[in-house]
Amino acid sequence: MGATLENITNLRPLGEDFRWYLKMKCGNCGEISEKWQYIRLMDSVALKGGRGSASMVQKCKLCARENSIGRSGCDYWAEDNEKFKTIVEFECRGLEPVDFQPQAGFAAEGVESGTVFSDINLQEKVCDLGALQGAIGHPVGIF
Repeated sequence: MGATLENITNLRPLGEDFRWYLKMKCGNCGEISEKWQYIRLMDSVALKGGRGSASMVQKCKLCARENSIGRSGCDYWAEDNEKFKTIVEFECRGLEPVDFQPQAGFAAEGVESGTVFSDINLQEKVCDLGALQGAIGHPVGIF
C-alpha cells in the first residue's frame, strides 16, 4: 500500500474483528473466486491432520482441494508517507490473493494532537477527514 497521510499517523486496521476483503485464486486449478471473501485475525480454524490452524480454510469449488490462509500485519506511520509499505502479510497454503478491497474499519491518530480517528473507510480513493478537522485545528486526510 502507498498513501499520502495529511497530519495523521498510525493508519491501521481497528480490532481483531477487522475484515480483509480478498478475491482468491486456487493454486491447484487456477479457479478465481467470484465473490469477495474476508479474513479476520480473530478467526482460527484447525487444519486437517493436526498441522496447526489458519484464519480461513476453504475447499475449492472446481477441484475440491482444501486450501488455507493466515495473516499478520503492521501499521502505516507518518514516516512512511508516500512510500509503498507492506501493511498485511498472508500465509497462503494453496490460495493466492489476486485482489484486495479496502473497507471501513481503519483507524489513525492526529500527528500532533494524538486525536484518534476511528472507523475510517478506505473504499474511496481519497479519504478526506475534513469533517473531523475541527477536532485538531488543521486539515487531515488520506490520499
